[in-house]
Amino acid sequence: MIRINLLAGERKTATKRAVVMIPLAQRMTLACTAILVLTLALIGWRYWSLQQYSSRLDSDIAAAQQETVRLRSIIQQVQQFEQQKAQLQQRVTLIEQLRKDQKGPVHMLDQISRALPPMLWLTELKQTDESVLLEGRCVAVTGLTDFVSNLEASGYFKKSIDIVSSQIEALTTPPGELIKFSVRAQFQQPGQAAPKPAAEINKQGTDVKKSG
Repeated sequence: MIRINLLAGERKTATKRAVVMIPLAQRMTLACTAILVLTLALIGWRYWSLQQYSSRLDSDIAAAQQETVRLRSIIQQVQQFEQQKAQLQQRVTLIEQLRKDQKGPVHMLDQISRALPPMLWLTELKQTDESVLLEGRCVAVTGLTDFVSNLEASGYFKKSIDIVSSQIEALTTPPGELIKFSVRAQFQQPGQAAPKPAAEINKQGTDVKKSG
């Protein structure tokens, strides 16, 4: 029994010595191999992660380019809409201006037609800014004076209206006479009071002083 125990102890000692007796060069080789394997694994993982990141960047860039193209088309549409809006606004402004400009001549012609007395007619009308030159014919001087009074009473013409000329024309068939006249008037919108002459203002001031 004692011999068997010794043999077992000797076997354990031999095994330990065999394990301990691995050459140093082999151990260095194994360590270097392990480090190399770990380094290659780390490099591979890093390369794979960079590839994934690059793929994501490429996808993001492609999506951004598509979005840029879409936004560019939207911007172009907005610019076209803005141009159309500006053109429409210009047209509306022009139409409004034309309407405002048309109100004066319409009222002026309407008031002139209303102011025409019987047996008086117009042959020509000339307008320069607010000045209106009226030429016509009548059968009596009273018709001309009535015409001037009616224009002044309408409120659309400044006082006083000038009778530029009036002359008698003889008629052959049938025999008789007509009065050819020319009248100049200043058109105004109702409510635009004409400035009072300086003499009238001084007279009013003098009257106030006297009353005081």
